[in-house]
Amino acid sequence: MKQLFLLCTALIVSLSLTSCQSNQDQDESVNDREPITIKVAWWGGHPRHEYTTKIIELFEKENPTINVEPVFANWDDYWKNLAPMAAGNQLPDVIQMDIAFLSQYGEKGLLEDLTPFLENNIIDTSSIRQSVVNSGKIGEELYGFTVGINVLSVISNEQLLDKAGVKIHDDTWTWDDMEQMALDIKKYANVYGSNGMHPPDIFFPYYLRTKGEQFYNKEGTGLAYKDDQLFVDYFHMQLRLVEGGAFPTPNEVAAAVRGMEDDLIVNGKSAITWNYSNQYASFDQLTEAPLTLNLPPEHYENKALFLKPSMLLSIPKSSKYKEEAAKFIDFFVNNVEANKLMKGERGVPVSSEISEEVKPMLSGEELKIVEYVEKAISLTNEMYPPDPTGSSQVIDVLKNISDEIMYKKITPEEGAKKFREQANEILQKG
Repeated sequence: MKQLFLLCTALIVSLSLTSCQSNQDQDESVNDREPITIKVAWWGGHPRHEYTTKIIELFEKENPTINVEPVFANWDDYWKNLAPMAAGNQLPDVIQMDIAFLSQYGEKGLLEDLTPFLENNIIDTSSIRQSVVNSGKIGEELYGFTVGINVLSVISNEQLLDKAGVKIHDDTWTWDDMEQMALDIKKYANVYGSNGMHPPDIFFPYYLRTKGEQFYNKEGTGLAYKDDQLFVDYFHMQLRLVEGGAFPTPNEVAAAVRGMEDDLIVNGKSAITWNYSNQYASFDQLTEAPLTLNLPPEHYENKALFLKPSMLLSIPKSSKYKEEAAKFIDFFVNNVEANKLMKGERGVPVSSEISEEVKPMLSGEELKIVEYVEKAISLTNEMYPPDPTGSSQVIDVLKNISDEIMYKKITPEEGAKKFREQANEILQKG
């Protein structure tokens, strides 16, 4: 019996030493592992750069063998820089992607299909609606992972609306109501009734939806709307409001779009700005007057309202560290502390669990964004699809023709014909 006891004791000690040695070897293996560096790219202003840097620090702390090199710029410079990187096969490992460019990069074979990372649970989607996940799909390939939800909004300065004696009833107001309201604001508050609904590639497609039409056809090979009178009506409305002093001149619009700090609602020159919902928090910080989020006109009759990915995260095929890049995407989407730093600035979190966790941390104004998006979700479940290949060129054409119309170099009728010809030619080439 004594011999058996000694044998058992020796065996236990041996197993313990083996286990300790195994754990020690494992720890040494992790510590000795050569750190790798992934590049993460995004666009935005200084506040976004600041909190994203803090998120990166959190990620690196949790993943000591992964270093993150930030690559960031403002919107215009970001896309200018990304194009030569793509041409040189040197795209960053994680790319902040816009829905307008997803097809362009994905269909050229530059982006990795993220589906395998969802299937092996590197990117956790258990608390994310499938329609949100699918919003980054082109065909059967998931080229981008949506990190936040946005909704078109009309942001109003309540003090200036009260001064003008007008009120937005966003469940029922029409385009005619909007036009008259803008003129009344100019007349009684002596400021612009709106920032001019710029850029046209966002608000003209929405206008079409209120008329029961779409901008692109389902195949992505041409424009969907057939009646050019819709284009004509939209730009005549714009011209009437500029001529009536209710909308800013094209020169003033050009100066105001340089940054949020230059927006007319920030400096008190406009009672309204048309923007996406996630912009509300920044406008609120830059403005002393109380602001309100309103649904855009005529969203109800033709179910014109839609949900839109604020932005997506993509992984290029050229990345040598795809799994580590996927881990970063998962952290960005599903980490509570990261989203507490973000506070919905990149759109309302797509994870229902994270959204609920973050709510108590939000200020009253930040909470308004979440409530606004939740109201929109109660009205629609439609996620705006990725724009077709060639859409970036179509957008440039629309902006150029819009400028020609607003500077009165051509008429809306001439612009409608010119835009249709050029846009269809681009989309047919793919």
